[in-house]
Amino acid sequence: MKVKCPECGAEFDVPDDVIVGEVVTCPDCGLELEVAKIEAGNVELKPVQVAGEDWGE
Repeated sequence: MKVKCPECGAEFDVPDDVIVGEVVTCPDCGLELEVAKIEAGNVELKPVQVAGEDWGE
């Protein structure tokens, strides 16, 4: 399935058996994207939210 990177606009393929919650990486900009929703063959991606480390500062 073709998806479009929300950051750089590049189109790339994800496996047909991709599941919600799976993380894919844009081959152009390297952004990690989480599969948010799959509807009727359309895959919705959102940037992965990385929890910051709390170093007690």
